[in-house]
Amino acid sequence: MPKQKTHKGTKDRVRITKNGKVLRGSAMTNHFLRKKSASKKRTFAIPGQIIGKEAKNIKRNLGV
Repeated sequence: MPKQKTHKGTKDRVRITKNGKVLRGSAMTNHFLRKKSASKKRTFAIPGQIIGKEAKNIKRNLGV
């Protein structure tokens, strides 16, 4: 049976921690930053966690 290939789009967008959590970046961080407040932009830097069935599907796409 052939090996499972890593989904490259998923690999670029999420990361798996040592304990198996799935972390993602925040949206709306690329442009129109002039009108966003400094506190809003600092909040974007905090990674969000993906839980439940979505996390399971992402791990399967990454071959973890």
